[in-house]
Amino acid sequence: MKIGYARVSTQDQNLGLQLDALKTAGCEKIFKEKESGGKTDRPELLKMLEQVREGDIVVVWKLDRLGRSLKHLIEIVNELHERKVQFVSLKETIDTTSATGKLIFNIFASFAEFEKDMIRERTKAGLANARRIGKTGGRPKGLSEESKGKAETAKILYESKSLPITSICQQLDISKATLYKLLRSKGIEIGK
Repeated sequence: MKIGYARVSTQDQNLGLQLDALKTAGCEKIFKEKESGGKTDRPELLKMLEQVREGDIVVVWKLDRLGRSLKHLIEIVNELHERKVQFVSLKETIDTTSATGKLIFNIFASFAEFEKDMIRERTKAGLANARRIGKTGGRPKGLSEESKGKAETAKILYESKSLPITSICQQLDISKATLYKLLRSKGIEIGK
């Protein structure tokens, strides 16, 4: 069965062009979505991926309608391939039901892998350079000014013994773990 997937990014955009192309391509069922491609939780895409079966062909108007990035697109197509579901993109003329289509898609996958490796290399080089000149990453050590204020309030409330721990946490809008961390920063040993 040919199953289409059509997506536009905003509610103002129209799916008409994609729907016409998918119907012309012989899609018997079409999943329609009005969501940004950058969103990971696209309900109609997830529904389509749940419903496709071995032997089906997923058809899109353009590659960018399916994946939010090349990496994401490759992940989806690889998942389809593992489930023995073929993939067709009408605009780019990619058809994994043919040897040429598989080749073209694998070239895209190779470029994505290359890009990922290059990013990894640049990141490692940047971190090594930062260490060489004495810079370290991560959060700054110690408490922020807001946390210092909360620590002082937490100390006063805790030492007054007038409120239970849960009430102190509610008043300061923090968890118990954060409360204990703030108290320890003020030199208070918990439970003694």
